[in-house]
Amino acid sequence: PPLEAYTPSFDDLAFPMGYPFQIALRYLGSKKRAFVSVGTAFAMLGVALGVAALAIVMSVTGGFQEQFREKVLGVNAHVIVLKYAVHFRDYRDVMKKVEDIPGVVAVAPFVINPMMVTHGERTATGVLLKGVDPELMPKVLDLPRHIVEGSLDGMRKPGAKPPENPRDSFSPGSSSGKTGSLDDTDAGSSGTLSLLEAIEKQIAEDKAKDALGDAGTTDLATLIATGAADALGDQEEQKKAPPSNDPLDAILGAPSASPETSAKVDAPPPELHPAGDVTPQGGYASSLPEDDFLPESIDPDPCRSPEQIKALPGVVIGRSLSKRLAVGLGDCLQITSPQIGMSYGASGARPPIAKQFRVIAIFEAGFDQYDSKLVYTDLYEAQTFYEQGDSVTGVEAKVDDIESAADIAKQVDKILANGVYHTMDWRELNHGLFTALLIQQIAMSVVLTLIIVVAAFTVIATLIMVVLDKKKEIALLKAIGASDDAILRVFVYQGGIIGLVGTALGLVLGWISCKFLLAYGFPLDPKVYFISKLPVNVRPTEFIITGIVAILICLVATIFPAFYAARLRPSDGLRAE
Repeated sequence: PPLEAYTPSFDDLAFPMGYPFQIALRYLGSKKRAFVSVGTAFAMLGVALGVAALAIVMSVTGGFQEQFREKVLGVNAHVIVLKYAVHFRDYRDVMKKVEDIPGVVAVAPFVINPMMVTHGERTATGVLLKGVDPELMPKVLDLPRHIVEGSLDGMRKPGAKPPENPRDSFSPGSSSGKTGSLDDTDAGSSGTLSLLEAIEKQIAEDKAKDALGDAGTTDLATLIATGAADALGDQEEQKKAPPSNDPLDAILGAPSASPETSAKVDAPPPELHPAGDVTPQGGYASSLPEDDFLPESIDPDPCRSPEQIKALPGVVIGRSLSKRLAVGLGDCLQITSPQIGMSYGASGARPPIAKQFRVIAIFEAGFDQYDSKLVYTDLYEAQTFYEQGDSVTGVEAKVDDIESAADIAKQVDKILANGVYHTMDWRELNHGLFTALLIQQIAMSVVLTLIIVVAAFTVIATLIMVVLDKKKEIALLKAIGASDDAILRVFVYQGGIIGLVGTALGLVLGWISCKFLLAYGFPLDPKVYFISKLPVNVRPTEFIITGIVAILICLVATIFPAFYAARLRPSDGLRAE
């Protein structure tokens, strides 16, 4: 019948998209009327594998980001305020200003410095000792949630107070009329001499030694033992003698010598040889003991007595560090500041400071860099390792929304805008880590998207084979009045069905694989990946994005075969027949 007299059939009413959709469904099958042909099945399988791989990789990389963020924020705050100065003693005023900012939940001070931890014969270097306030820290950090053994009770000793601030000898608060000692620890002592007095005393001692050296000896102890130290009294008599008329003596400052003094000086030096037998006990063949032994009165060890260990300040260490040092709850640790520097004062070089602590808790953050390198103790105890008094490294704050941490950090900068303070949020503090994770996720997603592109070429090959195989049917459809648009939609629908079915299968396969990885807990080497298990974060948003991208790629792949079929002329399709 002519096309004008064509009436819609039941099939046209059942499928609103018309006969092109019915033809597309029939073309998916084989000549033997199977559900799908071999080519169509492989095309769907390729799309499914590509979608599943992309979904799994995006879930795993997203899990790494979430785990690292959780671990970082578990032991670090959201916003940190530092100061460009030697000391940070006005931290309490800064804490009050930060607490008044909307969105800030809690604020706490902290001190962090590299230390060396020792237990018995085992030593760990490069450990960061972080001093925190036991009352304020749980409000800012999630450390209590990561504690697997023990608790924070006993971290601060009863009656503990912050160390006193050392007096600066060059500040206006120093005693008038004296420059004061350059050593902060001795600046407040009454017996400390001024710099000018110390110089004068040293000059007087040097002159006395020169005079005694003229007497025949340079060893003061030997001089006293032999009785020749009477020359000191002679010097006093020389000072009381009338001044010399010699101008050279006046210039050199040498006192005039009396006849008695000159006689004593000209006399031969006394015999300094020891009297009696000097053979050591046991003879000259005796040897020193192999082990050095110091009595308890000289070298007391607070870790020997259980009662003394209980009185020590508490310390919290990570699981990896506890295994490395072979320590448990209640054991005694020695923490030493390895830095040796010069202090301003008569003390000269500052020796390392060693303190003993008692292990009160063990935490496991799941991040090996923290579990093996971080040690927590009381703020006051950490401050005593350095001669800065009640000073801190910085102030850390917790916010209600971690995504707004950057905006809150900018507000803190505006409030403390004097060029001395520097504020960082958690992203800036770990900028390298999270940037590397983001680049890794983008790169792997792009690479695995190529798998879907490869599957799309399979879709193109399948459709081209269908077009070449169905040339006669396409020619007949055009001969009875089918438009080019209808023929185009036939193959677009076919490619869309392949992409839709393959994407659905791929998403289901990816979801099952992610759930299997979560249930199995694929182990990782924490020394390489910093975490012990493969993290997987199944987020519906990433699955939806993956499915949309896959379907769009499949639809784009159908454009060339569909246009080729739509432009096919009936005579070209029937010529071979």
